[in-house]
Amino acid sequence: MQAAFKYVTTLRENSLLDEVEHLEVHLYGSLSATGVGHATDHAIIMGLMGERPSTIDPSIIEPAIQALKESQSLALGRQKEVTFVWESDLYFHEESLPHHPNAMKLAAFTHQGDLVYENTYYSVGGGFVVEQAQVDMPLDDLGGVTLPYNFDTADQLLALCKKEQLSVSRLMLENEKVWRTEEEVRDELWRIWQVMCECIDNGLTHEGILPGGLKVKRRAKLLHQRLQAAEQNECLIASTFSAMEWVNIFALAVNEENAAGGRMVTAPTNGAAGIIPAVLHYYMKFQPNACEKNVVDFFAGGRRHWHSL
Repeated sequence: MQAAFKYVTTLRENSLLDEVEHLEVHLYGSLSATGVGHATDHAIIMGLMGERPSTIDPSIIEPAIQALKESQSLALGRQKEVTFVWESDLYFHEESLPHHPNAMKLAAFTHQGDLVYENTYYSVGGGFVVEQAQVDMPLDDLGGVTLPYNFDTADQLLALCKKEQLSVSRLMLENEKVWRTEEEVRDELWRIWQVMCECIDNGLTHEGILPGGLKVKRRAKLLHQRLQAAEQNECLIASTFSAMEWVNIFALAVNEENAAGGRMVTAPTNGAAGIIPAVLHYYMKFQPNACEKNVVDFFAGGRRHWHSL
């Protein structure tokens, strides 16, 4: 969805939207092999329609896809109706492109079939999207920015913390201030936490069968109800014996929302996205006096790979 949104933005910024009459989507490698099961095809189409992961209402996806299949018309960037035939304009290629196995190519054509614009994108994990032009340029992770505390290994990080008398989270916040103010960092981390909480709450509320054809039932809500009842009966509140059960249920709630196409945060990865919110949610739920500072400290300590969120 991020890549497709970037593609439409480029069309708009270059005044090319009016020329487009037809679109093609090409998926390669792993992105192709898992495309249907991971709803990658749906995500790309919604991105072409001008939607973004952080703002889309997930409930509109299925109706929008169904309407597209019936009408064979796509509202490109919410501005221009273009032809898109699901069965013939969406390609799943077995081969992988050289740079990365998660690759897609998006191409727009005029009514006469002339190419208007195409670009190749790579989904490299954690929400990061790399365009072909970036791949072809020399790698420069920091874009010329000098960090006050740069490191490449955990040993170097701990040595810096000891030398500067800083916690891991404080050191990472100081690095983040190269790009944005501390208030902006804290506000964004808190926003990410709110998305995680919403995801857990939805996972503990929703029932039914997960999409995908395997008829897998959602379990998080029932398991949550059972654990609540057991703790009430035994007068236990998040004891050592039940701690892992709580964490597991919170993680399962996120994973089921992920499988259902709901909004979640890809941290540390899409596949393991239930772990971080589950651990923090347990702490915030059961630790007396837990507060916003704890959330920021928790996230800042692992912030090195979070710039895309």
